[in-house]
Amino acid sequence: QVQLVESGGGSVQAGDSLTLSCAASGFSRFTFTSYCMGWFRQAPGKERERIATVDTGGSTTYVDSVKGRFTISRDNAKNTLYLQMNSLKPEDTAMYYCAARYRDCPSTIAAVWGQGTQVTVSS
Repeated sequence: QVQLVESGGGSVQAGDSLTLSCAASGFSRFTFTSYCMGWFRQAPGKERERIATVDTGGSTTYVDSVKGRFTISRDNAKNTLYLQMNSLKPEDTAMYYCAARYRDCPSTIAAVWGQGTQVTVSS
């Protein structure tokens, strides 16, 4: 059973940076490298949205609202996923979730989820 544990959230000022980490474990039949990984976020009263993915080959995707500010990366040797967030805005305030899916990239209805880490950005 794959388990994901996020860390690195916090309260910051607009314009600041944060780096989120997601430690993955519990791989049995398939290794971390076989999973497409992603970051999602959910703000109060809003639906959970996928903001970035990195696939098994290292290719990345981003939602328009974070392009140029956020960078997703993975360290396969450490079974860890990262999200570097720069130039944070108040609208980035949300619970951030790490997600994994075997082969295909995770979606809101198909993923293994972490417990989430809160990011709060004040103006």
